[in-house]
Amino acid sequence: MSSRMFQGVVLQMKDSVDRTVGVMDAEGTVVACSELTCIGERWPGAVTAVNAGENEPARYEGKTFRPLAGWGAQFDYAAFVQGDDGVAASLCAMAVVAFNEAKTHYEEKHDKATFVKNIISDNILLGDIYTQAKELHFVSEAPRAAFLVRQVGHTDVGVIDVIQNLFPDRQSDFVISINETDVALIKQRPEGADVKDLQKIAKQIATAVTQELGVKVVIGIGTIVPHIRDLARAYKEAGVAIDVGKVFDTEKTVINYENLGIGRLIYQLPTILCQMFLQEVFKKNPIDALDQETLLTINKFFENNLNVSETARKLFVHRNTLVYRLEKIKKLTGLDLREFDDAITFKVALMVKKYLISRGIES
Repeated sequence: MSSRMFQGVVLQMKDSVDRTVGVMDAEGTVVACSELTCIGERWPGAVTAVNAGENEPARYEGKTFRPLAGWGAQFDYAAFVQGDDGVAASLCAMAVVAFNEAKTHYEEKHDKATFVKNIISDNILLGDIYTQAKELHFVSEAPRAAFLVRQVGHTDVGVIDVIQNLFPDRQSDFVISINETDVALIKQRPEGADVKDLQKIAKQIATAVTQELGVKVVIGIGTIVPHIRDLARAYKEAGVAIDVGKVFDTEKTVINYENLGIGRLIYQLPTILCQMFLQEVFKKNPIDALDQETLLTINKFFENNLNVSETARKLFVHRNTLVYRLEKIKKLTGLDLREFDDAITFKVALMVKKYLISRGIES
């Protein structure tokens, strides 16, 4: 952030305000002030006071401080006004409005993170992407991956700071707050990076957030894209990965869009089409006619690649007992799970049923 921008606002306010007004950064350094001799001074005690104030006016050594808008848990900049009375508090509040407006305008024109956020949010025209990338000296053609980190249950604003500390290079990696639960990471990757590389990064994030904050997260990973114009697609893919995983891979913490398989296809189908499919597959009896023991047998059979002997061993039953159960399933549904085509049909049907339940459709 340019201190000259803040100083420009201060100079405009100087003639209208009869008190010292300025801006301090997160390190306690005065970066702009109506009293020029104060610029460059360090006030570490004021930083502690502002952080303890939790976005409320903070008072320190005869001055009133208020943090400017930011994306992290800690403030980036704080406005200050000489005095600790009600007038100082009011002037400081008005100064914050002016500085925030100037800061937002400056970021939109000069900040790479804001530029990236506008791209993934579809908040910028395609033609403007090329123009602004050139103005910001932003490398357009480079492999980048999009990660969406979603907090589950308990949330903590400190998540963005934990991720930022993992990836401190703000010229290549961009950590962006989306809303109260979601944080996006747009990370540049070397040529030849693969799915395993992305999985490793995602697990690193999940581990750090859980260990440092005790927050559970689920992370969606989009495909690696070669150009910034494709970042919005990669980010949407990360979101789809989380949504599809919530239906079909509920135990997974990290879900890659490229590994969604047939679940991705089912998730995009109209529910009425899914209901028709189930009715056509289960003409004899609906899938709900299968009890829990039978469904457990079916899932174990799929997990063991339709191997009767291995499935019987895992279920701790005799091979003939499993064969009897499979024959029973065939009579109930008309599908012989020992036949590859029937097994595929049944597997897809189970996934479709899961999808409908996630949409609140029980039959």
